[in-house]
Amino acid sequence: MKHTISALVENKSGVLAKIAGLFSARGFNIDSLAVGETQDPSISRMTIVVRGDDAVLEQVCKQLNKLVDVIKVQDFAGKDFVDRELILLKVSTDSKTRHEVLQIVEIFRAKIIDIKAKSMTIEATGSDSKVNAIIDMLRPFGIKELARTGKIAIARG
Repeated sequence: MKHTISALVENKSGVLAKIAGLFSARGFNIDSLAVGETQDPSISRMTIVVRGDDAVLEQVCKQLNKLVDVIKVQDFAGKDFVDRELILLKVSTDSKTRHEVLQIVEIFRAKIIDIKAKSMTIEATGSDSKVNAIIDMLRPFGIKELARTGKIAIARG
Protein backbone atom coordinates (compact mmCIF):
# COMPACT_ATOMS: atom_id res chain seq x y z
CA MET A 1 0.00 0.00 0.00
CA LYS A 2 1.13 3.55 -0.74
CA HIS A 3 1.44 5.88 2.25
CA THR A 4 1.78 9.65 2.30
CA ILE A 5 3.42 10.73 5.54
CA SER A 6 3.76 14.29 6.77
CA ALA A 7 6.35 15.08 9.42
CA LEU A 8 6.88 18.42 11.09
CA VAL A 9 10.54 18.60 12.05
CA GLU A 10 13.01 21.08 13.44
CA ASN A 11 14.66 22.93 10.57
CA LYS A 12 18.28 22.05 11.26
CA SER A 13 21.17 20.12 9.79
CA GLY A 14 21.07 16.32 9.82
CA VAL A 15 17.33 15.83 10.37
CA LEU A 16 16.67 14.72 6.77
CA ALA A 17 19.49 12.16 6.94
CA LYS A 18 18.17 10.68 10.20
CA ILE A 19 14.66 10.29 8.84
CA ALA A 20 15.73 8.88 5.48
CA GLY A 21 18.01 6.47 7.32
CA LEU A 22 15.11 5.22 9.42
CA PHE A 23 13.18 4.27 6.29
CA SER A 24 16.13 2.69 4.49
CA ALA A 25 17.15 0.66 7.55
CA ARG A 26 13.75 -1.02 7.41
CA GLY A 27 13.93 -1.70 3.68
CA PHE A 28 11.53 1.00 2.52
CA ASN A 29 12.30 2.83 -0.70
CA ILE A 30 11.10 6.44 -0.58
CA ASP A 31 9.09 7.10 -3.75
CA SER A 32 8.90 10.84 -3.17
CA LEU A 33 10.34 13.27 -0.65
CA ALA A 34 9.63 17.00 -0.43
CA VAL A 35 10.90 19.26 2.33
CA GLY A 36 10.28 22.94 2.93
CA GLU A 37 9.87 25.53 5.64
CA THR A 38 6.46 26.10 7.21
CA GLN A 39 5.03 29.43 8.36
CA ASP A 40 7.60 29.15 11.17
CA PRO A 41 11.15 29.22 9.69
CA SER A 42 12.42 27.01 12.53
CA ILE A 43 10.08 24.18 11.44
CA SER A 44 10.03 22.24 8.16
CA ARG A 45 7.37 19.93 6.74
CA MET A 46 8.57 16.71 5.17
CA THR A 47 6.15 14.91 2.88
CA ILE A 48 7.27 11.33 2.31
CA VAL A 49 5.59 8.89 -0.07
CA VAL A 50 6.48 5.26 0.55
CA ARG A 51 5.01 1.84 -0.27
CA GLY A 52 4.82 -0.82 2.36
CA ASP A 53 2.99 -3.02 4.78
CA ASP A 54 0.63 -1.09 7.09
CA ALA A 55 1.85 -2.72 10.31
CA VAL A 56 5.54 -2.18 9.61
CA LEU A 57 4.95 1.40 8.47
CA GLU A 58 3.01 2.07 11.67
CA GLN A 59 6.12 1.03 13.61
CA VAL A 60 8.29 3.35 11.50
CA CYS A 61 5.92 6.25 12.28
CA LYS A 62 6.15 5.45 15.99
CA GLN A 63 9.95 5.44 15.77
CA LEU A 64 9.87 8.75 13.87
CA ASN A 65 7.83 10.26 16.70
CA LYS A 66 10.57 9.23 19.15
CA LEU A 67 13.26 11.24 17.33
CA VAL A 68 14.16 14.41 19.20
CA ASP A 69 13.98 16.61 16.08
CA VAL A 70 10.53 15.36 15.06
CA ILE A 71 7.59 17.45 16.27
CA LYS A 72 4.63 15.58 14.73
CA VAL A 73 4.11 12.66 12.31
CA GLN A 74 0.91 11.99 10.39
CA ASP A 75 0.21 9.09 8.01
CA PHE A 76 -2.54 10.25 5.64
CA ALA A 77 -3.58 6.67 4.69
CA GLY A 78 -7.38 6.55 4.97
CA LYS A 79 -7.56 10.23 5.97
CA ASP A 80 -8.94 13.30 4.22
CA PHE A 81 -6.09 15.35 2.72
CA VAL A 82 -5.10 17.36 -0.33
CA ASP A 83 -1.92 16.82 -2.29
CA ARG A 84 -0.17 18.38 -5.25
CA GLU A 85 2.97 17.95 -7.27
CA LEU A 86 4.79 20.40 -9.53
CA ILE A 87 6.54 19.34 -12.72
CA LEU A 88 8.69 21.21 -15.19
CA LEU A 89 8.70 19.49 -18.56
CA LYS A 90 10.74 20.36 -21.64
CA VAL A 91 9.11 19.04 -24.82
CA SER A 92 10.43 18.95 -28.37
CA THR A 93 8.35 21.13 -30.70
CA ASP A 94 8.52 22.67 -34.12
CA SER A 95 6.19 24.88 -36.13
CA LYS A 96 4.00 21.86 -36.97
CA THR A 97 3.56 20.51 -33.42
CA ARG A 98 3.59 23.71 -31.35
CA HIS A 99 -0.17 24.34 -31.68
CA GLU A 100 -1.04 20.80 -30.60
CA VAL A 101 1.23 21.06 -27.54
CA LEU A 102 -0.40 24.40 -26.65
CA GLN A 103 -3.85 22.77 -26.78
CA ILE A 104 -2.74 20.00 -24.38
CA VAL A 105 -1.25 22.59 -22.03
CA GLU A 106 -4.57 24.50 -22.02
CA ILE A 107 -6.62 21.38 -21.35
CA PHE A 108 -4.50 20.59 -18.27
CA ARG A 109 -4.46 24.24 -17.11
CA ALA A 110 -0.67 24.17 -17.22
CA LYS A 111 1.60 27.07 -18.20
CA ILE A 112 4.20 27.63 -20.88
CA ILE A 113 7.18 29.14 -19.06
CA ASP A 114 9.75 29.12 -21.89
CA ILE A 115 9.66 28.80 -25.66
CA LYS A 116 12.62 28.16 -27.95
CA ALA A 117 12.75 27.28 -31.64
CA LYS A 118 12.81 23.53 -30.98
CA SER A 119 11.29 23.19 -27.50
CA MET A 120 8.76 24.41 -24.96
CA THR A 121 9.09 24.28 -21.19
CA ILE A 122 5.84 23.63 -19.36
CA GLU A 123 4.89 24.01 -15.71
CA ALA A 124 2.06 21.83 -14.42
CA THR A 125 0.66 21.19 -10.97
CA GLY A 126 -1.90 18.74 -9.74
CA SER A 127 -2.61 15.35 -8.32
CA ASP A 128 -0.45 12.36 -9.15
CA SER A 129 -2.93 11.20 -11.80
CA LYS A 130 -3.11 14.64 -13.48
CA VAL A 131 0.68 14.98 -13.57
CA ASN A 132 1.06 11.48 -15.02
CA ALA A 133 -1.68 12.18 -17.58
CA ILE A 134 -0.02 15.33 -18.98
CA ILE A 135 3.31 13.50 -19.15
CA ASP A 136 1.63 10.67 -21.10
CA MET A 137 -0.04 13.14 -23.48
CA LEU A 138 3.23 14.99 -24.17
CA ARG A 139 5.47 11.91 -24.43
CA PRO A 140 4.78 11.38 -28.20
CA PHE A 141 6.29 14.83 -28.92
CA GLY A 142 9.54 13.85 -27.22
CA ILE A 143 10.30 14.74 -23.64
CA LYS A 144 13.76 16.30 -23.52
CA GLU A 145 13.85 16.87 -19.77
CA LEU A 146 11.57 16.38 -16.77
CA ALA A 147 11.81 17.58 -13.16
CA ARG A 148 9.28 16.62 -10.47
CA THR A 149 9.04 18.10 -6.99
CA GLY A 150 7.48 15.06 -5.41
CA LYS A 151 4.15 15.18 -3.63
CA ILE A 152 3.36 17.73 -0.97
CA ALA A 153 0.30 17.17 1.20
CA ILE A 154 -1.70 18.70 4.01
CA ALA A 155 -4.71 17.51 6.00
CA ARG A 156 -8.11 18.98 5.16
CA GLY A 157 -9.96 21.11 7.68
